[in-house]
Amino acid sequence: MKKWLHKNTEDKIIDAVIYIFCTIVLFCTIYPFYYIFVVSFNEGIDASIGGIYWFPRTFTLENYEQFFTDSKWLRGLGVSVVRTVSGTIIGVLFTTLVAYGLSFKELVGRKIYLIVIIISMYFSGGIIPYYTLLLELKLINTFWVYIIPGALNTFFLLIGLSFFSSIPASLRESAKIDGASETKVFASIVLPISKPFVATCVLFTGVGHWNNWADTAFFVRDQGLATLSFLMMQVINSTQVSATAAAAGASGATTTLSIQAAAMMVSTIPIICVYPFLQKYFVSGMMIGSVKE
Repeated sequence: MKKWLHKNTEDKIIDAVIYIFCTIVLFCTIYPFYYIFVVSFNEGIDASIGGIYWFPRTFTLENYEQFFTDSKWLRGLGVSVVRTVSGTIIGVLFTTLVAYGLSFKELVGRKIYLIVIIISMYFSGGIIPYYTLLLELKLINTFWVYIIPGALNTFFLLIGLSFFSSIPASLRESAKIDGASETKVFASIVLPISKPFVATCVLFTGVGHWNNWADTAFFVRDQGLATLSFLMMQVINSTQVSATAAAAGASGATTTLSIQAAAMMVSTIPIICVYPFLQKYFVSGMMIGSVKE
């Protein structure tokens, strides 16, 4: 408050404009999520009339009851959870291991590997050759089509390569002198000081798996393998009321939109819960606590 009083008029005007602008941006960012939250707790038929902005007009939990009692939505939620957890663990593990291996300048063929990785980032054969490749690998219409193709993230591989290359060699050398194997060095020394990189990789990989619906649309025909995001996309693109929504509509309380709002809230909550625990690593220094040469 004292700093504000000592500022001149021009500084106060500029600060006021900045605060107003940031408030508007914050409102435009948060309000769409808040609106979906309100609709998810409002009766569907009543919400379709419009005029709901801040609070549910007719409060109900039936949207969530319909969601959690529908086998289709529950199955999609389960597939998304299993895909996100397993895909994130496998993806981060492979990416960090490959990045760590390529960080050794004495690695035979290192330049060739890097050239192949960079070329794969900028050039693609297209969706048809990619589909043909997956078909030959017998991944089409299987759960593994969600996991194996994205097991190695080339973007984070290059970031990890840059990070691991900056770790002082004395750390590894001192551990090896004490008899530690390369696996022990990686698990006990490298990974603990790599938390900012690993946390960032985990968050973006997990969000990518959780929100991805295109893999299901292109490579999966079995509805038992459909993810939650794909089911929501189906509802958005559908011009007809689904069987679930029709059955729910018979009660006069829920609609396709209201059930979809509940599904959106269920799909958003896990990311909101995980993000605060990983956020601190985004602003922390990459090499905090490590030995400097």
